[in-house]
Amino acid sequence: MTRLTPDTALADLDWVPRNRLTALARLGLVTLGDAVRHYPRRHEDRRRFDRFPEEEMDRPVCLFGVVKTTAVKRIGGWKRMVEMVIEDESAGVLGQPVTCRWFNLPYIQKMIATGDHLVVFGRPKKRGHQIVIDHPEFEVIEEDEISIHMNRIVPVHPAGDGVTARLLRSLIDQALRQTDLALLPGLLGRAGAGVFRAMHFPASFEEIAQARRELVREEFFSIQVVIQSRRAEWRQLSGSAKNVPGVLLDRLWESLPFALTTSQRGVIAEIRADLGASRRMNRLLQGDVGSGKTLVALAAMLLTVEAGWQSALMAPTQILAEQHYLNFRRLLDPLGIRVALRLAGRSENSVPGDFSGVPPEKREAPPPQIIVGTHALLYDSSEFTRLGLVVIDEQHKFGVLQRARLIERGDAPDVLVMTATPIPRTITQTLYGDLETSFLREKPAGRGLIQTAVRPTEKLPDVVDFLRKQIEKGRQAYIVYPLVEESDKLSAKSAMAEFEKWKPLLAPHSVGLIHGRLAPDEKEQVMARFRAGELAALVATTVIEVGVDVPNANIMVVENAERFGLAQLHQLRGRIGRGAHKSFCILLHDPKVEESAVEKLQVLEATSDGFEIAEADLRLRGPGDLIGTAQTGLPPFRLGDLTRDSEVMLEVTSLAARLFDEDPALEKPENAAVKVFLADSRAKLAASAG
Repeated sequence: MTRLTPDTALADLDWVPRNRLTALARLGLVTLGDAVRHYPRRHEDRRRFDRFPEEEMDRPVCLFGVVKTTAVKRIGGWKRMVEMVIEDESAGVLGQPVTCRWFNLPYIQKMIATGDHLVVFGRPKKRGHQIVIDHPEFEVIEEDEISIHMNRIVPVHPAGDGVTARLLRSLIDQALRQTDLALLPGLLGRAGAGVFRAMHFPASFEEIAQARRELVREEFFSIQVVIQSRRAEWRQLSGSAKNVPGVLLDRLWESLPFALTTSQRGVIAEIRADLGASRRMNRLLQGDVGSGKTLVALAAMLLTVEAGWQSALMAPTQILAEQHYLNFRRLLDPLGIRVALRLAGRSENSVPGDFSGVPPEKREAPPPQIIVGTHALLYDSSEFTRLGLVVIDEQHKFGVLQRARLIERGDAPDVLVMTATPIPRTITQTLYGDLETSFLREKPAGRGLIQTAVRPTEKLPDVVDFLRKQIEKGRQAYIVYPLVEESDKLSAKSAMAEFEKWKPLLAPHSVGLIHGRLAPDEKEQVMARFRAGELAALVATTVIEVGVDVPNANIMVVENAERFGLAQLHQLRGRIGRGAHKSFCILLHDPKVEESAVEKLQVLEATSDGFEIAEADLRLRGPGDLIGTAQTGLPPFRLGDLTRDSEVMLEVTSLAARLFDEDPALEKPENAAVKVFLADSRAKLAASAG
């Protein structure tokens, strides 16, 4: 049989259902190569099945039984539940049946009939005298079926949108038979044709483990090729040494009412050494919430200004940019440093003089020395005169090409990227292997303690009483919701609806509302009133996650806290504890949520260390949710797991680094495949950016 290339489109193959092509494309399956690399998320051993359970279990089971009854029941008025009972035919009359339930999915009843043989996967729970599995995965099996669906180790692939795991299994089996697997790119030359078949349709679980390791090595190596190529290219770039005595820094330190932490002094020394070198700085600054990153960035900018260069700081939100601008003005106006703010549709300069009505070309004010802005910095028509340092705040909010665009506007600028979301070590190594890394682990003196409590929403009346008492003492509060407005699809509270409820609850004290849909000037007015103490409480969405610094605010209430990630909740909690008062973070959750969701929230009760929280978040959510490879310019993670496969990442990082140390331009013939892959990756990134 003549085999087809991996680039062959599924739409050109007559054995692919025409009515499923659009849904397959939404799953990322367009070519034969896509199908072959659509790896199973698990395998089921259908040579034998689990026994039907008699008690609740803490793990999922895979059962094979026959459907005895099906029914649709109404619950809570308009909601419907599909319920069916399956039994193990081989167990006889003494066997324990299992009840499977699906809520608000009435079409399930059309897919399963009484007498059908069913494979079911899910976690059994005890409900009264019944053993119940809610929303199990299932597959209807024909009685005489053997082939790829039964009596073997069976792959279960990521499915959805009308494309079943069963359909995918058949399609991928056919793709493996028809594709010339030798043409699939393998930069390490180790993943042969047999590895792909073993990954999908193995003869043993040991075979899966071996195949998976080879494919993960290939996947991780391709990622490290991209990262190490950036590092190699950056090292080839010459910079401008900025060796200065630090007069401006000394004057700033003398004006501060507090001393720098040991950690801040150490990181500033690292940055100062980078700025003084002839090659460009390319450094990542990680610091926990409230560790003083902004002051470290300001030190870098002052050293750059003293050397005769401009500095620019790009922030992801208007609120954060304005916060930086106001803080910089407060600290730098006495030093005579010119600071400018650049937002979409708005500019502001701390330069003396009234230029209203004067055309820009006739203004004689000197250019700003420090420019703070949002994405507007990427497109501002005014040219940077001598940009020597680019600082990217909350760098994970920006894509690779956005950062590159700002850097290219300068004259070989040094680069400092910052994050207030501590990044697990394995992800730092993966995403930022091209950067030198600095850490701030201490918090400045004078920060108030934060007590965190996890409570069910039925405790809300007690929370309101506590909040009122704090407000009457002169304190302020944030009250955060996951949604801007109510949704028919999500059972979560919204800021706009709850704002109307909080106004009478806290009267006569004033309550404000802020969310992402407000116009920029409206957001600014609300925040100004809150900073001034005119508002006792601020009902908000996660628009306040970064950039809000109000020392008098000492209460953070988060409703539907189970809908947020740990790192995001830690960021929100960081909005309080900025003054000398003891602070309180109250995480309210739906009392009906899974116990695991409450355990997740309790991590925040147990620790305030952002690095510990980041590692816990990685374990709970997995790297896919935390990374967002579309923003990084890296190939997507199809199979690898940065927690489970950290040793593999260490191995291939070393391989890729050595490759570029020995052949930075990839000119050796044996590296031709890597060079082609890299060019293709960059072309795809540029195309995705528009």
